Amino acid sequence: MSGAWPRFLPQGDAALVVEFGAAIDAATNARVLALAEVLTRAPVAGVVATVPTFRSLLLQYDPLVRDFADLVAEMRALLAALPDHAPPSRSVSLPVCYAAELAPDLADIAARLGLSAAAAAGLHAAAEYRVYMLGFLPGFAYMGGLPERLRLPRRATPRVRVPPRSVAIAMEMTAIYPLESPGGWHLIGAAPVRLFDLAADPPTLLRPGDLVRFRAVGRTEYDDLAAAAGLPT
Repeated sequence: MSGAWPRFLPQGDAALVVEFGAAIDAATNARVLALAEVLTRAPVAGVVATVPTFRSLLLQYDPLVRDFADLVAEMRALLAALPDHAPPSRSVSLPVCYAAELAPDLADIAARLGLSAAAAAGLHAAAEYRVYMLGFLPGFAYMGGLPERLRLPRRATPRVRVPPRSVAIAMEMTAIYPLESPGGWHLIGAAPVRLFDLAADPPTLLRPGDLVRFRAVGRTEYDDLAAAAGLPT
């Protein structure tokens, strides 16, 4: 890798951040996930957890087993042989209902963009999205690839309560809120799926590196799918 990357930064006294670049893009994220996969398949002594982000990988380690400089040296050696690609991506299809009662911001943002609500929903459903990372809430997947025609800043005033399973957009991202929470993204639909389940293995439906497509469904099918998954409608 050319230039100043990767960079090795301490995070407190028991974590190392390996930064792969300054930009949020698929190529940089692929390098993050490739290193995460190597460390999953061949654990490094003293490393107790890894956390992938958009453009970096955090390694939590036991400082009684090894020190920062020693771990950096081992990461440099691993990176010298790191493949330029991430593990094969999973393709995931998720149902989404864009009905007005589930999409409180869809009509407004469509009007701002000079589109009908149906056209805006169609653009959202036609794209393929990459899961860059999980964060904010358990199972909350930051998915890049939102069509440029739909890109808007976050809401000027965040909501205090966003309903669970709300499908949202902001900037170049889309996401689904797994739980009720505050949120400042624009709500354009809802997905009748369980994003986080402690009883499942793994507990999150989506994983970094997944390629996601949305399948538009009507309100009746949404209710049926939610009921089948044991979710309130």
